[in-house]
Amino acid sequence: MAYRGRHINPQRFERGQIKILLILLPLALFMALPIVFIVNHAFKPMEELFAFPPTFFVRNPTLDNFTKLIKFSRSAGIPLTRYLFNSLIVTVLTVGLSLLLTTGAAFAFSKIRFRGRNLMLQINQIAIMFVATAVLIPRYMVISRLGMIDTVLAHVLPLVAMPVALFLVKQFVDQVPDSLIEAAHLDGATDIQVYWHIILPVIKPAVATAMVLVFQQVWTNLETSNYFTNDESMKTLTFYMNTLVNASNGVAGQGVAAAASLIMFIPNLILFIICQNAVMNTMATSGIK
Repeated sequence: MAYRGRHINPQRFERGQIKILLILLPLALFMALPIVFIVNHAFKPMEELFAFPPTFFVRNPTLDNFTKLIKFSRSAGIPLTRYLFNSLIVTVLTVGLSLLLTTGAAFAFSKIRFRGRNLMLQINQIAIMFVATAVLIPRYMVISRLGMIDTVLAHVLPLVAMPVALFLVKQFVDQVPDSLIEAAHLDGATDIQVYWHIILPVIKPAVATAMVLVFQQVWTNLETSNYFTNDESMKTLTFYMNTLVNASNGVAGQGVAAAASLIMFIPNLILFIICQNAVMNTMATSGIK
């Protein structure tokens, strides 16, 4: 195991890595170009936004786009901070509940034998193939029947279950030796104690990857604000930014749209940077089963 870990994620630079870097560095720079463009685009003045031929890098950076965004939000009936607060609450609750449900279900499906387990696993596999639009009407009927319209739960409940994350985490739980769990049971540990003290510490990379996937789904979600929420004060920051972009389709509004796009992109980038080691370990471990 030590040999495998050293070569997948080496702690020190080795001469043999030079040939790999020569191949991966140009590819990494190419993959980073969209991020560089988004950042530069948000700071372009009006004349550069509509320059022809288009410029990739900003020549005269300015904060006017962000200033216009703040002024526009102040003129609205509901302050920007309210949308931001809603998004933070919804994101924290949804990510937390989703990870708890995903890891618990993965442990049950992988290590606990019960009637209907295979059928439920097949249902989860089938659910991966459905896009959100295909289940929009059933979701709305459930939310409406439960009386959750215009509540925080209308944002949280439809996004808690994520079949892809469950499938990913279960693959990691499958790799935990059954003998380790049996030894814990012989020592008097309950299933909850095994889940908390053995399973979760072992599958941390998969949990971090699932967190990134769930966060991206929640942070960029428009469905709940569009269809499950009528009260403007209960909508999220993503909905407000999308409305702002659509309302500023004119020439003068393109700078505001560029600034809004950067603001919505930054949290995803920060979370990935924080969790990148865990995500890379997840991909590596999944590839050497």
